[in-house]
Amino acid sequence: MKRWLSKAEESLGNHSDRLNAINIFPVADGDTGTNLYLTVRSAARAAHDADTADLGELLAVAGRAAMEEALGNSGTLFAVFLSAFAEPLHGTSRLTCTLFASSLHRAQIRSWSALSDPVPGTMLSVLEASARGAAETAAGHASDDSNSTLALTLRASVQHALQAVVHTESQLGPLTDAEVVDAGGVGFLLILDALRAAALGEELQDELLDGLHGYDIQSPHIHNGGDADGVEVMCTINLSPLDAATLRLHLDELGDSVIMSAVTAVEEGYRWRIHVHVPDAAPALALIHEAGHPVNISVTQLAVPVPGAEAGES
Repeated sequence: MKRWLSKAEESLGNHSDRLNAINIFPVADGDTGTNLYLTVRSAARAAHDADTADLGELLAVAGRAAMEEALGNSGTLFAVFLSAFAEPLHGTSRLTCTLFASSLHRAQIRSWSALSDPVPGTMLSVLEASARGAAETAAGHASDDSNSTLALTLRASVQHALQAVVHTESQLGPLTDAEVVDAGGVGFLLILDALRAAALGEELQDELLDGLHGYDIQSPHIHNGGDADGVEVMCTINLSPLDAATLRLHLDELGDSVIMSAVTAVEEGYRWRIHVHVPDAAPALALIHEAGHPVNISVTQLAVPVPGAEAGES
């Protein structure tokens, strides 16, 4: 698992510029690759420092680190995915096809439920397809926990994820118009392939992304900037489940791309990671402060700066 996150960090670092270039949904802010890379890097570093042979414990540590340091929509969803993926693995020191399928299934459900308004054609669809591929393969080898069956299951999940990435272009209007696939979906595909490579002692599949629409090193950035109004607000806060549900409802009324996920249990209930896109930060921050005492607050402009705009094009 340490090798997986290390390989995922390496792969996303190599591909972050190209992921940024095709990032147009939910906002064309050109940072999906960077956000995923930095969030996975936080998870990889936490896993590297963890001293345990328990797969679930190791990934739970990595998931908490990712959640605390998550950046953007894609980074937050990865953190939710990783924390949920860890749960079926507690008490185990070896990954099997059945455990892998169970972990993907858990992560799929948690990731879809973390978003107030989940949308097909995104990283969520790719995760769902990978979980389905793993489940179908594992079901055909229910009593076989061999490494060869694990290899079949891992490869099936990657292939299903790849097919789902290709399909994203036709699922979302902005992607169809721009003739590109979803950046977050491609990022998750890279993360999944890193797991396959790490578990099987193989190399990353550089050819995996060949032919994906818009995904070419020579392709120009298709996000033009200026189209994404508003800001992204993120923070961490301790709340009871009821207070968290109430805050989510209010944030839904203010903006979109609302993600709320429990990080760890605390005396008040849970430590929550919050992500929302809003036209103006002030009302959202007021609601959050009214609900509790947030920390790690960040407010980021969604619009991509247009080169030369600061200098009046002079």
